[in-house]
Amino acid sequence: MSKDTLSIRHNGTGHEVEYPLLNGTLGKQTVDVRGLYKDLDCFTYDAGFKVTASCKSKITYIDGEKGILLYRGYPIEQLAEKCSFIEVAYLLMNGELPNVEQLDYFDNEIRHRSMLHESLRHFFEGFSYDAHPMAMLVGVVGSLSAFYHSEMDMSDPEHRRVCAARVLGKMPTIAAASFRHSVGKPFVYPRLDLGYCENFLNMMFSRSSPNYIDPNFTVDDKLSKALNILFILHADHEQNASTSTVRLAGSTGANPYACIAAGVAALWGPAHGGANEAVLNMLAEIGSVDRIPEFIARAKDKDDPFRLMGFGHRVYKNFDPRATLIRKTCHDILADSNKDDPLFELALELEALALKDDYFIEKKLYPNVDFYSGIIYKALNIPVEMFTVMFAIARSAGWLAHWLEMVSAESAPIGRPRQLYLGETNRDVIPLAER
Repeated sequence: MSKDTLSIRHNGTGHEVEYPLLNGTLGKQTVDVRGLYKDLDCFTYDAGFKVTASCKSKITYIDGEKGILLYRGYPIEQLAEKCSFIEVAYLLMNGELPNVEQLDYFDNEIRHRSMLHESLRHFFEGFSYDAHPMAMLVGVVGSLSAFYHSEMDMSDPEHRRVCAARVLGKMPTIAAASFRHSVGKPFVYPRLDLGYCENFLNMMFSRSSPNYIDPNFTVDDKLSKALNILFILHADHEQNASTSTVRLAGSTGANPYACIAAGVAALWGPAHGGANEAVLNMLAEIGSVDRIPEFIARAKDKDDPFRLMGFGHRVYKNFDPRATLIRKTCHDILADSNKDDPLFELALELEALALKDDYFIEKKLYPNVDFYSGIIYKALNIPVEMFTVMFAIARSAGWLAHWLEMVSAESAPIGRPRQLYLGETNRDVIPLAER
């Protein structure tokens, strides 16, 4: 038997078939079982797709055991240190880092596409004043196809490129407008003279004025740099739930705005995009530094439902490389923020105790990126209900990259998972009068 095959034997029939083992440039061998149903008349069962590769991709590689995260082959540590979020978005969407001319063109296009159609801006007036920002984000992103339908031929590479640039440019504008509507503040127009992160902070927190510029509002460089790093760290994470949702929706031929809206909806689930919000809720539950030992003891008790949020990671078994990067930024931000805020003191003390506790060291429950990002967002005065929206802005770069990769592929079959049916067997309908 070939070393590059895997044999599967059906013990009921004695039929044995060899299936090819595929080798990527990095990562585990993957068995190609597409012929399983034809050969052995059965399906595979993998709830949650824990060990199933649903696609071929060149975008992101993760080694959870070694704490490695690569975007297009570049270590996340180098990208966060040396690049802007716009450079990283270009990399994810195009496969290579841009040169000076390419970055200038891409950056300018993203800035100019940050403006919203005026009718779309008025769309926000239809939402209740207390609508959740994520609800507005899902709705408005999905409605983009009703306002921007001039480039909708997905067989045309230029149309695909324009759609992707449009989503990336408008996402911060839609997010900021969702926030301001939720707090009853007037819309702030994008400024073409500001970078991606600076422009977002300006639209979030400046005052609206006739010329759309608040002369009294300035964007702190340290805060915009922190946001830039967070956006880079959250830009992509392989085939997670929301990215897989975007690919599944895209496999039907749906327009990109509908696909990205589907990704936003999937991200809204608390099991996916709500982890940093859960960290803040946990800190509020702990309440004070003197109660930390009590809650650490509860976290160690297997019979207690309490869990320390923001520690450990489903993918990273040793440490989250993104957390290593953002930890210093978090400490720098807190050093310049309101030191009297008890939540910040509580977070730092919890981090310190967990990092030296034998139980957490043995279980490798280190603080992950969500622990630090939630604290940073609070220091930036981002309200908790906007945390997942922030995640969506960053992840839109990855969603678009995966959508572009999928629709550009020579073969892009519609996604159609199978199931293990556990319902009733064939039975006859009894007439209503006899039931």
